[in-house]
Amino acid sequence: MKLYERLAADIDDAIQKGLFKSGEKVPSIRAASKSYNLSISTVLHAYLLLESRGVIESRPQSGYFVRARVRSRTQSKPAVNRASVSTEVDVSRIVLGTLRSIQADEMIPFGSPYPDQRLFPSRRLHQYAHAIARKGEGWSVLTDLPPGNPELIRQIARRYAENGTLVHPDEVIVTVGATEAINLCLQAVAKPGDTVAVESPTFYAMLHAIERMGMRALQIPTDPAEGIQLGALEKALQHQKVAACMVMTNFQNPLGFVMPEAKKKALVRLLEKYEVPVIENDVYSEFFFGKVTPKPLKAFDRKGLVLHCSSFSKSLTSAYRVGWTMPGRYRDPVEKLKFLNTLGTSSIHQLAIAEYLKYEGYDRHLRKVRQTFSQNAKLMSACIKRFFPAGTKISQPAGGYVLWIELPTQVDAMQLYERALEKGITLGPGRMFSAQNDYPNFIRLNYSYLWDRTSEAGIKELSYLINAGIGR
Repeated sequence: MKLYERLAADIDDAIQKGLFKSGEKVPSIRAASKSYNLSISTVLHAYLLLESRGVIESRPQSGYFVRARVRSRTQSKPAVNRASVSTEVDVSRIVLGTLRSIQADEMIPFGSPYPDQRLFPSRRLHQYAHAIARKGEGWSVLTDLPPGNPELIRQIARRYAENGTLVHPDEVIVTVGATEAINLCLQAVAKPGDTVAVESPTFYAMLHAIERMGMRALQIPTDPAEGIQLGALEKALQHQKVAACMVMTNFQNPLGFVMPEAKKKALVRLLEKYEVPVIENDVYSEFFFGKVTPKPLKAFDRKGLVLHCSSFSKSLTSAYRVGWTMPGRYRDPVEKLKFLNTLGTSSIHQLAIAEYLKYEGYDRHLRKVRQTFSQNAKLMSACIKRFFPAGTKISQPAGGYVLWIELPTQVDAMQLYERALEKGITLGPGRMFSAQNDYPNFIRLNYSYLWDRTSEAGIKELSYLINAGIGR
């Protein structure tokens, strides 16, 4: 290979690896000549070769740029290792593969764990953050330290009070999203080797926390309309040592139910009876389709056994990763673990959210989001009923932004997941929501994104794949 051909191959490889993206400028001829210790004529020859292949293009007075190329849907498919979607791998690998896939261009994000960020006031929050950073007052490395920014904590506690749950601001600890809150709380109440009771199916972030800390998940049957079965939970508590319980009582992911208040009270009393702490993931409570915000378990906590976790990542912005926990009697160890884990949470982001909560009509924003989610849930459900095969069952969420779908028993959701990726569609296979392969013919779909012809086409494509014989 000649020198100019070798240089052209190296630059082309760098572009294919994403070091230079479409529309970005590549090093100038003079800079490349110096960097690669080649003559200017050799570099020019290499660039002309790349230009003839359509890899780069020359712009007068500006230099050479990576040429934009139209991708087909199959070309836009993410590079996913097939081992990451087999039924033998752990839950975290499946989730990671799904999260990577939804980043690709043209993918239909039915598998996304996040709501459509276009619904959220990102620009306004960024304006607040930039203004705070420019001003340079009210924040520093020291103000990042736990428990968090006092004004944000006040706004969080005030919001609970407005929704009928009185909490003391001193109990609130700001975290890096709800994921950190959940991990800190679990680490505070259990140790490696301990058993943790979870719903079945359960949100995979719960399973990740248990897996990461070397604990064991004890799956408790969960009613699709009212939540974890108390009789089965009490039987488990009677017959084995359970270090903690982890639940979502408001718009559980993936089932979408809201646990009735009477059952919430009964659940708290049951865990008080056995002195078992409960970690409550309440990130979806703002997305109710009814008239009022449902109360959390925390509202019924008398002994400080409820470690409540939530976040703004789902309701306001995922970019800032600001969450919080109210860990009851475990506040001190959780605060210490927070300090040891990440030292603090960005004070600029905390202040920006606090300013938004004070001045920008958070409730008005949420009403629009709820209306969109409620409408999209009906549209997606109707589309599934129209195109999916007989025997398909669909959840009826009371809030949130996901549907839990039971397909005919012969359908293999993991095969469907893999084939759907090839068609540019992501989904959540049931395997993600269990410590074991308990839901082989279930999938979870996200309906928060703009519903349009592409969305309907995605549902149709999934129906074609199912009907084509994706089976076990």
